[in-house]
Amino acid sequence: MARLVYATRRSKLALAQSRAFVARLTKVDPLLAIEELTVVTTGDRVQDRPLSEIGGKGLFVKEIEQSLADGLADIAVHSSKDVPAELAPGLVISCFPEREDARDVLVSRSGATLLELPAGSRVGTTSFRRSLQVKHRRPDLVIVPLRGNVDTRLRKCDEGEVDAILLARAGLVRLGLAERATEILDPSLCLPAIGQGALAVEQRAGDERVARLLAPLAHAETSIAVSAERGVMLAVGGDCQTPVAAYGVRSGGELWLRALLADPDGSNLRRGERRAAWPKSDAEAFTLGRELGDELCGSSVR
Repeated sequence: MARLVYATRRSKLALAQSRAFVARLTKVDPLLAIEELTVVTTGDRVQDRPLSEIGGKGLFVKEIEQSLADGLADIAVHSSKDVPAELAPGLVISCFPEREDARDVLVSRSGATLLELPAGSRVGTTSFRRSLQVKHRRPDLVIVPLRGNVDTRLRKCDEGEVDAILLARAGLVRLGLAERATEILDPSLCLPAIGQGALAVEQRAGDERVARLLAPLAHAETSIAVSAERGVMLAVGGDCQTPVAAYGVRSGGELWLRALLADPDGSNLRRGERRAAWPKSDAEAFTLGRELGDELCGSSVR
């Protein structure tokens, strides 16, 4: 019987999305024996400070990647938005499963939407990307740093620590909590994080057995869109200290890629977009993203 060990974070959301993915793997190969390896990452251990203060991108993947390098696991199941543009040596992402809804949501205690919240309302998030875009539309709101898992943040909102919180809709859906969203934010109001809503399944380069196992669950459209977004991230040097966003979707026979970038202090906010014939490969999509990212790096305020 074939055996596969997958590594994942221990959070409720990470376990839910990883287990849903491996359940699909077992449908493809019912004889596959799958084992779970849970890993505590730096991002999980440090809960009292914003991510931007403790090292930026890679905080939720470094220790998991080490388990792959050490041969303790065969694959790692990540949230794509946590994965740096440059992977650890000897590792590759060989599978992007079909993406969940990439948009952000607002959850408010009163049921008010973002534009209906009273001036001075306290909105909880530790995402610089989200706070910058929300403040751009609603400068009269107060952004409150709020870390913790999805359940913790929902509880803090329910108990009145904040009036509203900003979350990824994909996380709520995967936890069976989609109904908690007061409002789904249009990307024109809050452009999603790079890779948001998508999983990235990482493996050791050259492990053809694992690549063959994962191939049936790879979703070509998701892979193209996320590759373009990751091209933007590489071009701008995106990390938790850089307010950057990118979102690629299929629009007819084209890839519509939108991106946003600001300076680390939140100033000099600029936006850009590209429409191009649907890329023939991930590499072509990645190049398109890099070109848009380079354009944003060299552009002035618009």
